[in-house]
Amino acid sequence: MIRLKDIASARSGDKGSSANIGVLAHTPAAFEYLKKHLTSEKVHSYFKGLSPQKTNRYEMANIMALNFLLEGVLGGGGSRSLRSDSQGKALGQALLLMKLPLTPEELETMRKS
Repeated sequence: MIRLKDIASARSGDKGSSANIGVLAHTPAAFEYLKKHLTSEKVHSYFKGLSPQKTNRYEMANIMALNFLLEGVLGGGGSRSLRSDSQGKALGQALLLMKLPLTPEELETMRKS
């Protein structure tokens, strides 16, 4: 098992009451892996404690990135929410801690691609 941070970077923020998380793969091989393993269902389940209404995934192949929109996860957004991270700035860092099924050998091969 590895963590997402081993093969990607992330940035997040708010879109009203929803959060936007961009995940950028470090290599083309990592992007191919993420397209298969980092699904909207998996991200939705990972943040289930924040009660997202729906999670959508958008692919941006030209920059080797996936964008996730977690609808309704911010409890009203920056000006209305009582959450400590009302603008979703920490969600990208939280997602980078997600564990993914990959052996150290596979990770090393992926980093060389």
